[in-house]
Amino acid sequence: MFRELGQMLLLLGNTVRGIPQAFRRRRAVGEQLYEIGNASLFMACMLSFFIGGVLALQGGAVLVHRGLGSQVGGLVGLSMCKELAPVMMAILIAGRIGSAMAAELGSMQAYQEVDALRTMNIHPIRYLVLPRLIAIAIALPALVIFSNIVGWLGGAFIASFNPDIAVPYATFMASLKDMVRMRDILHGLLKSFVFAIAIGTISCHHGLQTRGGPRGVGRSVTKAVTNSIVLVLLLDYILTRILLPFDA
Repeated sequence: MFRELGQMLLLLGNTVRGIPQAFRRRRAVGEQLYEIGNASLFMACMLSFFIGGVLALQGGAVLVHRGLGSQVGGLVGLSMCKELAPVMMAILIAGRIGSAMAAELGSMQAYQEVDALRTMNIHPIRYLVLPRLIAIAIALPALVIFSNIVGWLGGAFIASFNPDIAVPYATFMASLKDMVRMRDILHGLLKSFVFAIAIGTISCHHGLQTRGGPRGVGRSVTKAVTNSIVLVLLLDYILTRILLPFDA
């Protein structure tokens, strides 16, 4: 475990050192960014809408029962922007994009295409890993912004039209505006950025460490997804604990 952690940190360090060269790889970064965003946006919006609706449905019923129905918007807003949107989008990206990264790089490693790049004096980390890491670091926070907006709208829709809650749209949005501050949104975006770096590093690392044929690629994909999800949840706790004093 510690050996793999060290290898991932070395991979991340080598990738960060190549950031100045990213300007020469703008097209590759754009292609990866389009792939990540275009492949995940619709699913992210659907997931966020129903998460916001479930929050309003469950939390709203409890709050209305206690005479606090006007606070449903704040509950949905804070839950989405600080916790659920970053974590759920990170898990979605780990399963959908992280697995694809590991499979693609694993196939290249298995069929010796990475060795061919080294033979042509092309740095494989800066050629293969750097565009993917930059793209996922941009795409995941952007998806979290979409997730926040769609989740809030989903919560407002359910709160307005569910007869058990019956919180007007204007009341819902007023509560959300009153309780959700810009730093709450920034906390969620910071989390998503850290999650993106972790997912990209783990996925690329396991892809480049692939040994064997298709079976090796399958093992790499499985490791990439499971390790990414576990690390996202661990980092979520650590970041929440660090950022907690700033919410006071």
